[in-house]
Amino acid sequence: MPKGGFKSITISDTVYDRFNDSYQQKKNDLALKGIRSLSGYVSHMLEERMLEDDALARHAPLIKKLSVDQDRVVLLDGIKNRIVEVTLKEDSLFCQLCEETDCLHVGYCLAQPEVYEALTAKGIKV
Repeated sequence: MPKGGFKSITISDTVYDRFNDSYQQKKNDLALKGIRSLSGYVSHMLEERMLEDDALARHAPLIKKLSVDQDRVVLLDGIKNRIVEVTLKEDSLFCQLCEETDCLHVGYCLAQPEVYEALTAKGIKV
């Protein structure tokens, strides 16, 4: 039973192990931020993720990810009322609508963890 003001949650062993490994590697740096336990680290990470999601929703509220395929991301741009394809071209993301590698659509794609992970898995530095 958790102490007052706290709740408990259940996570898989795999997720626990990933958080614990990460916490152990960063333990000294985290202590400087006042994070001195695994549960404090998990709480901190969850809070950061929620803040990121809120910021993304505020700054790009009219862009929505529709799908992620092998070498492309399909977005719905509510500002331009268009479907946008962002593709992998010469080791960087390229927006087919803007015809640029540095636009709001490309930035939105890079903020998506699954896109970022796919790029780094291919050896592409972001």
